[in-house]
Amino acid sequence: MNTRPLNVLVVDDSAFMRLALRRIIEAEGDLRVVGEAADGAAAIEQVRRLAPDAVAMDIEMPVMDGLEATRLLMAEPHPPAIIMVSSHTNEGSAMALAALQAGAADWLNKDTGLGGLDLGHLDRELRARLRLWGGAHRAAAPPPTPAPAPPPDPAPQGAPQVEPRAFEVVVVGASTGGPDALAALLGGMGLLPVPVVLAQHMPDGMATDFARALARHSGLMVEVAADGTILRPGSVVVLPGGQNGALMRRAEGGLRLRLSPRTMAAHPSVDVLFTSAAMVAHAALGVVLTGMGRDGAAGAAALARRGYPILVQDAASCVVAGMPNAVLALVPGAESAAPARLGERLRALTQA
Repeated sequence: MNTRPLNVLVVDDSAFMRLALRRIIEAEGDLRVVGEAADGAAAIEQVRRLAPDAVAMDIEMPVMDGLEATRLLMAEPHPPAIIMVSSHTNEGSAMALAALQAGAADWLNKDTGLGGLDLGHLDRELRARLRLWGGAHRAAAPPPTPAPAPPPDPAPQGAPQVEPRAFEVVVVGASTGGPDALAALLGGMGLLPVPVVLAQHMPDGMATDFARALARHSGLMVEVAADGTILRPGSVVVLPGGQNGALMRRAEGGLRLRLSPRTMAAHPSVDVLFTSAAMVAHAALGVVLTGMGRDGAAGAAALARRGYPILVQDAASCVVAGMPNAVLALVPGAESAAPARLGERLRALTQA
């Protein structure tokens, strides 16, 4: 069955680069460049006029750079997926982390590593990432118009009367907009008596800088998972990009992490983490924050079938509410609140 091509906006101050990207993007017929812009301000105007599914965005541009344009676009009602395509986004760079924090879904480096343009690399990688994130954007319904805020309530919307119990682990998933949401969640919860495992969609090589940023914002110790990492009370562990993480039981008691190469385009997978928690944890808490697509919905449903509580970020505070909305479709009783309030709820639930 034929489907409409995904619509892409190309943003780069180089006319040559815009032409090269157009040819790469349109090479296989399922992606269509609907517009171009030479700076971030023009990109915002084009997004509002053309409503593309995805944007291939440079960082260093006149008038307005790509990071600022991304931040402003993420404040729009239904922002497109933004893939940073820049010589400044390379593995482990501060600029790559800044792009993720601004709301970019992914990034690609233009260069070979020797300072030259690498069109072959872009030809291999760019279309797949535009398909993934542009498709997730198209599949997501625009978030509903937020209702007027109710008076402060100590319990999140839809919170059931769950008594504190001896939870063994907290598993958290996030994607677009996740860095700020995770920082607020960790800040709200503080040090918990159980381990916390975070699956934030991110490219390879980002986890170390991301963990450091979360530690600075939350005041907690945040470590990057390795294969075999033992989960201890009070630990906060980030799964690395390029791999998936699953919980395993230890013969000595407790849980450890097993890392494996990614098997899907969005990684680390929230569904893999959550489903493993449903299979092996004696009691687990699941939290799904802002993000495009449906990753985490199936895993949250698996946790809910075991009777474990599910918390989701409310649509009003999400950059993109696709992932929380997908969870609510399968687990309509999930609790809903802004990230800091969800963190407070985690603290209350784990103080058994």
